[in-house]
Amino acid sequence: MVEPVRSTTHAEREAALEVAGWNPFQLAASDVELDLLTDSGTGAMSHDQWAALLRGDESYAGSRSFERFREAVQDVLGFRYVVPTHQGRGAESIFFGAVIDPGEIVPSNAHFDTTRAHIEVRRGVALDLPVPEAYDPRAESPFKGNVDLEALERLLAGNDGGKVSILMLTITNNAGGGQPVSLDNIRRTAELARRYGKKLVLDIARFAENAWFVREREPGYAETPLPDIVRASLAEADAVLMSAKKDAIANIGGFVAVRDDEEFFHRLQGRGIVFEGFPTYGGLAGRDLEAIAVGLREVLDPEYLRYRIKQVAYLGHVLEEAGAAVVRPFGGHAIYLDAGTMLAHLPPSRFPAQALTCALYLAGGVRTVEIGSVMAGRDPETGENRHPPLELVRLAVPRRVYTSRQLELAAEATAEVTRDPGAVAGLKIVYEAPVLRHFTARFRPAA
Repeated sequence: MVEPVRSTTHAEREAALEVAGWNPFQLAASDVELDLLTDSGTGAMSHDQWAALLRGDESYAGSRSFERFREAVQDVLGFRYVVPTHQGRGAESIFFGAVIDPGEIVPSNAHFDTTRAHIEVRRGVALDLPVPEAYDPRAESPFKGNVDLEALERLLAGNDGGKVSILMLTITNNAGGGQPVSLDNIRRTAELARRYGKKLVLDIARFAENAWFVREREPGYAETPLPDIVRASLAEADAVLMSAKKDAIANIGGFVAVRDDEEFFHRLQGRGIVFEGFPTYGGLAGRDLEAIAVGLREVLDPEYLRYRIKQVAYLGHVLEEAGAAVVRPFGGHAIYLDAGTMLAHLPPSRFPAQALTCALYLAGGVRTVEIGSVMAGRDPETGENRHPPLELVRLAVPRRVYTSRQLELAAEATAEVTRDPGAVAGLKIVYEAPVLRHFTARFRPAA
């Protein structure tokens, strides 16, 4: 089908941004010309997925659609037990509610926003331990999404090691610039988990894109089929969390999958009944389960992944040509702008990444998202704003939606901003929620 896109004037965008409180999350989609806010649930489903919708079994319990969904999880990912949820944060809710005690530390290569929130609302500590090169936007390291294994082992061997029960890896590393995690890093993390008696849990929202980078960048895997890389990557994990709105190319859905711990599976299943629904639908219609089942298999088509990765890289190249400072190397689902460099006149307290998202919208109707001090939120103990080492703006490319020519609109808007970056004003927060504030916060330009 064809979706109309409305052209807007600069004056119309100014008015829309004012109504939205200088927060692109609050813009109406009809006021956006190029929507790169997220790749979550925004992809275009294939003809096979649309066909699968028609055989959705909407039985409350024990539907055939759930059976096909479970078979796909078992065949593609290798996990015996699965609890469906309405989306990724539903999976995080039932999982962390079952494992996190107050004061517990959850180390990771980098927690994204909802993961961190679910840990912190249970008074846990979400600890990021990325490799040092992850903080250098210009470093061309192939696996900047890796966890720092030396820092992780120091934590496990030290006085706080007893406060850790699970180790997490997010593949690819969304908070760290969409960077992949090497298979070697996953295996060595699993070795640490076994040595210190911990569980390894993976967030696999973009497992297929990560597998592509392993094949392209990690020595020894150039001829390995992508399904084999996926199974090898996940073989070390005790459980996985997934938002099916990413690499299952569905518009809604998620799940928790457990390898062989039946007792833990039943605990998760019980929580799922309370928060998500009966275990064989988990907040989803049968037709959604069907779309996920097809998408999990379809996403590993090498022709699809080749086009996907190359289109994102094309966006990165045209942004660089427009004068943007971008995180290198390019990730799998998005290009990240280094707002701290592009708007060097703004201190972190004036939220330069948020200011850049607004400037890009004003310049060309392009909606992006801040990955910086706004998303980082406040420290639960001190109440002070947290300022991460990098102030980033993410341009996430929906799957199978935009042409490359449409993506060039982002470069045109960027070129306009880079002509006079000093004209971009910083922002002040005038309203914020206590948790996940970036979704609903309101701002005003600072003097």
